Amino acid sequence: MAEALVRLEGLSKHFGEGDARVDALREVSLEVHPGRVVGLLGPSGSGKSTLLNVVGCITEPSAGRMFLDGDMVYDGRWLRGDLRRLRLDKIGFIFQFHNLLPFLTSRENVAVVLHLAGVETSEADRRAGELLEYLEVAHRGHAMPAKLSGGEAQRVAIARALANRPRIILADEPTAALDSQRAGIVMDLLQKVAREQQAAILVVTHDEKVFDRFDQIFHLRDGRLAE
Repeated sequence: MAEALVRLEGLSKHFGEGDARVDALREVSLEVHPGRVVGLLGPSGSGKSTLLNVVGCITEPSAGRMFLDGDMVYDGRWLRGDLRRLRLDKIGFIFQFHNLLPFLTSRENVAVVLHLAGVETSEADRRAGELLEYLEVAHRGHAMPAKLSGGEAQRVAIARALANRPRIILADEPTAALDSQRAGIVMDLLQKVAREQQAAILVVTHDEKVFDRFDQIFHLRDGRLAE
């Protein structure tokens, strides 16, 4: 099997100290390999969002080691100085609500990520169109977010997450706001992205109707992980 794109070794995260200390993650070890869609389940307060934010290099762990795309990025401290650049280069984010910029068209919402990465306007526009075509929503490229259906908006959000060709996709409840049919379509698209782009996709969800779409499922409870 190819080297894991996400590898966590004994990762822990606590907030506060003394009597006020909360252990959100307790020695979590996890691997996500290319071409795999992995589900992360657990009750509210179990640490799922904290884990996603740690892997996304948004929240700093308290202990352990983390490797992303073969590079060690955390070992008791961050080993990369520019975490913003790391996120742009390696990680795509998908959320429960699409979070598209309401004053930009679908195509512009995808292209803006490329602009932030320094890609020229013509190339950014070409890549945005290519991604919308790939996700079968190119015909909505000039539509504003308010004019998109929930499923269309989530497809555009997935296109935006793929803009910089990240190998790691982190999705936080991506189907929670969708009905069963649209949720299934979104999960099928994530499976397609994982296989064809050889990406590793980690999905936090409570959505029982999509459990059968995962290659592997982990459960978090009180900050501890079990398969």
